[in-house]
Amino acid sequence: MEKNIEVSLLFDFYGKLLKPSGRKVIDLYYNEDLSLAEIADHMGITRQGVRDSIKRCERLLFEFEEKLGLFKRFGHLENGLDEIARTAHKIYDNSEDAKIKTLAEFIEKKAGALKE
Repeated sequence: MEKNIEVSLLFDFYGKLLKPSGRKVIDLYYNEDLSLAEIADHMGITRQGVRDSIKRCERLLFEFEEKLGLFKRFGHLENGLDEIARTAHKIYDNSEDAKIKTLAEFIEKKAGALKE
C-alpha cells in the first residue's frame, strides 16, 4: 500500500491519540494536501518544524498500529464479512427451500450492513 494512503488510513484510526497540533499538521498535509510551506504559514511555525512534526506523527501512527493492530483487525473483519455475504448469496442461489433462502438473504444483508 502506498505510504500516503496508509498514513491517512492510520490517521483515521489513531488520529485522536496524537496531540492537537500533530493532528492538525497531519490533516493539513495528508487530507488537505497542503505543502510544508503552506502549513508552516498556517500554523505559524517553520517549514522544518512542520516536517519534524509530520515525521514524528507518522512514526507514532505506525507504532500505534504495531502495538494495537486495529487497522489490520478491521481489514480481517471486512474480508470476513465479504466472505460471509458471498457464501450466503451462493446458498440463496442454490437452495429451493423458502426458509433457507430467507435466512440466506437475511445473512447477506446483515453482513453488508455491518460493513457500512
